[in-house]
Amino acid sequence: MDLSLAAQINSVLAALILLTSFALLVQRRIQGLLHIFAWQGLLLSISTAVVGYSAGLHHLYISALLTLTLKVFALPYILYVLIHKLKIHKEVEEVVNIPTTMLIGIALVIFSYDLTSPVRELSTLLTRSTLAVALSTVMLGLLMMITRKKAVTQIVGFLSLENGLFFAATSATYGMPLVVELGVALDILIAAFIFGIFFFQIRTTFESLDLKEMEKLKEDE
Repeated sequence: MDLSLAAQINSVLAALILLTSFALLVQRRIQGLLHIFAWQGLLLSISTAVVGYSAGLHHLYISALLTLTLKVFALPYILYVLIHKLKIHKEVEEVVNIPTTMLIGIALVIFSYDLTSPVRELSTLLTRSTLAVALSTVMLGLLMMITRKKAVTQIVGFLSLENGLFFAATSATYGMPLVVELGVALDILIAAFIFGIFFFQIRTTFESLDLKEMEKLKEDE
């Protein structure tokens, strides 16, 4: 694959990943969040495979396969089962309204591009143009965690943030060592099961996953 073509394809995929991050911010249905998260994982796995092919780094194929398995199939399925067992079908409740959240998100993207501009000028990697998008994905995932009330939606924000970190590693250094990636993948899968147990315990204790119910404990004390 020609390097310029690979860079263009990767830039398009990066733009789509950034678009899914904004889509997560505006989505009001929990099932819709899971679908968008799965699409983000699919785009991330394709981007990783493109970088692996163009740079001749075969270990990135394994990374792409891990991302596809975990982020597109395993984690969305686990969360889907959780929300059905917990009977969560309400709309997503936000701390900050959607228009304000979008404006903050745009400001974070501008900040990310400004912060990574020196790195883009010095880097010779074909992924240098996507580093700002990777940082923006991290920032938007963190923003989603801050501006959502439900624990489940905050977990989706955390997983989106992790997608941004993985994308940043691919953009900055062509990925982490394979042993590290396998360890991270295992940690994320274990964390998903722990989150599930945690959700059930919260629901049993508080009869709700709204964080305001847990904050009442502080007020009672």
